[in-house]
Amino acid sequence: MKIDAFLETLFEAGAHVGHSKSRRHPQMERFVFGVRNNIEIFDLQQTAFLLEAAEQFLVSLGQEGRVVLWVGTKPAARGHIERVAQDLGASYVSGRWLGGLLTNFKEIAKRLEYWKRLESEAESGELEKYVKKEKLMKIGELRKMTRIFSGLRALKSVPDAIVIVDPRNEKTALREAKKKNIPIVALLNSDCDPDGIRYPIPMNDGSTAAIKIILERLGTAYRNGQNERAARLVLDSAEQATAAAETPSTA
Repeated sequence: MKIDAFLETLFEAGAHVGHSKSRRHPQMERFVFGVRNNIEIFDLQQTAFLLEAAEQFLVSLGQEGRVVLWVGTKPAARGHIERVAQDLGASYVSGRWLGGLLTNFKEIAKRLEYWKRLESEAESGELEKYVKKEKLMKIGELRKMTRIFSGLRALKSVPDAIVIVDPRNEKTALREAKKKNIPIVALLNSDCDPDGIRYPIPMNDGSTAAIKIILERLGTAYRNGQNERAARLVLDSAEQATAAAETPSTA
């Protein structure tokens, strides 16, 4: 998509609309083009430029087989976060953030394993071995844990990067990522603090249409990197097989 056409798409989605000037975080001023009816307007050329930098980063992560965690719990973002992450087979948080997910991952991993054991017991019928009261308790526990952990099934380690929609809303996730020095890609409005965010994407983080556009672009970038990695591995495997076949036998 040509840059002018993409800017028009962003504009039509309302990506340019910030908050009122009184709500602006001082460090977001550089991304603002102007003010209209006391509402700040983002410079969408900067948005597109910064999005491209974030896309290049995600391509590199995909090429290297790195793990990305996708986070967005506000109603405007939740469905898009789930869809993009699920399409990638990636981990995501679209409900309540679990404190310690990044800073105390060992404990979170233990809970994930317990949840999977409960699932296995339910699927195999092993829950029938418990008395009625204990069985009902475990079923209730399983339902609760499924609601909490469903997006984290594939998470085996602390992620290598995190994509956040509205870091002001996801304060705990942001704080934990910073503490662990995890690179952050963030869709952020004019009331957010961009400090410590490696790849900020200034935009209307309350517009579901704009969020959809940006997340799909980021997801596609990561997928392209994954595809390049897969193709390279296939090529390397073929070259190794050819070299082995051409090596004279010493028998």
